[in-house]
Amino acid sequence: MRAAFAQIEALLSQQGLSILGGFHPEEADGLQGAQTLLMVGPKGAFWPLFTTSPEYLDGQADPIDRWSERVLTEIAAGIGGAALFPFGGPPHHPFLRWAMRTGRAHSSAVGMLVHADAGLWISYRGAIALPYRVDGPPPAPNPCETCEARPCRSTCPVDALRDGYDTPTCHAWLDDPRSDCMTQGCAVRRACPVGAAYGRLPEQSAFHMKSFHP
Repeated sequence: MRAAFAQIEALLSQQGLSILGGFHPEEADGLQGAQTLLMVGPKGAFWPLFTTSPEYLDGQADPIDRWSERVLTEIAAGIGGAALFPFGGPPHHPFLRWAMRTGRAHSSAVGMLVHADAGLWISYRGAIALPYRVDGPPPAPNPCETCEARPCRSTCPVDALRDGYDTPTCHAWLDDPRSDCMTQGCAVRRACPVGAAYGRLPEQSAFHMKSFHP
């Protein structure tokens, strides 16, 4: 089945997902047979939907990865494509490079990816490779280039992202009782003006922070 962009977005929306960018692969991308790659991530009702899923409720390991694999594999198969994921492997798919190939994700003022809509809350649950052409959302400029305040540069209480990523300092702060990053999400990500209206729930951020810092 060939599907148009609006049809694919509608299918994803039912699962709290959205197309966050796409591109038409070239030979160097190593996506043999694919004419379109669509990058997919959470949006809207993602968290309430995920937390009612069997993967979340069964108490087993890696619930969000298992959910992503089930949901995206089914959607991709229904539109004649294949689902690819940032987890699993090796080999590992180059999701960061693919994200930047869409022209909607860029290197931010603190080094991590920033997205035209999601800001520093950007995350990808997978990608869908299609053997036909679908035009995804158009490229957008790096929002950091017009952000004069750049609060991401000064928000981290321990400057763990001032010059690169100071991993030990970050993890030490997460253990500090004064920190709210474990329950609210990374303070630097929260400070990004672009992502302020993206609807990332604190519960979702807390889930990911627990995985990042058990």
